[in-house]
Amino acid sequence: MFYWFLKFLALGPLLKLIFRPWAEGAENVPREGPVILASNHLSYSDWLFLPVVMPRRVTFVAKAEYFEGVGIKGWLQKTFFSGAGQVPIDRSSGSAAAGAIKTQLRLLEQGEICGIYPEGTRSHDGRLYRGRTGVARLALEAGVPVVPLAVINTNVVAPPGKIYGTFARPGVRFGMPLDFSRYEGMEGDRYILRAITDEIMYEVMRLSGQEYVDLYAQDAKKRDRETEREAAQDKARAESDEVWDEIRPV
Repeated sequence: MFYWFLKFLALGPLLKLIFRPWAEGAENVPREGPVILASNHLSYSDWLFLPVVMPRRVTFVAKAEYFEGVGIKGWLQKTFFSGAGQVPIDRSSGSAAAGAIKTQLRLLEQGEICGIYPEGTRSHDGRLYRGRTGVARLALEAGVPVVPLAVINTNVVAPPGKIYGTFARPGVRFGMPLDFSRYEGMEGDRYILRAITDEIMYEVMRLSGQEYVDLYAQDAKKRDRETEREAAQDKARAESDEVWDEIRPV
């Protein structure tokens, strides 16, 4: 109930008034029945704008810690995340990834829409990174279609690592549903899972217009941090050498 309150009375109208989000191809999302929405991930605001442009409820999984706070603050946090269409990951499984799939399978069995970011984390530079195969496993185990989509300009509105962004009209572009029923029963084949995931990511790339990098986003972030650290160390050594040259006796 709180989800619909936020969408139609509280947060949704405010987002529409200020940002005027747009949508293309929303008719590609089935009007009923379970479906997976596979999206690129540009900003922490992605999960706010996607539900605004869709008539059906979209549910994402989130860290269980968001729902376990105590006191008034904990209650407010749990209420907000639940109302915003997020559910905690099932922590009875051996890992967070397995718990997320278990939670999403339960939601799909109930006929809901599950949103998933195959990249696993936000893009730190606006490029599209290699998808993780959880989306493929989920599609095969649940036996449901996957609708690829691309969020546009959310990284301008709310850039990663920054408090404030620049005004822009965010949008969502939906692709045609992808049917992977031809791979039924093959969710244990890692080559099949990779092929399905790559097909999904290709459609996301086509919809978003992003440059694709065949590297996991987390690995790319780590590599760039190391490069920045090495550059900073080189700069510090160069500055130290300059100071020494100035004070060294001739």
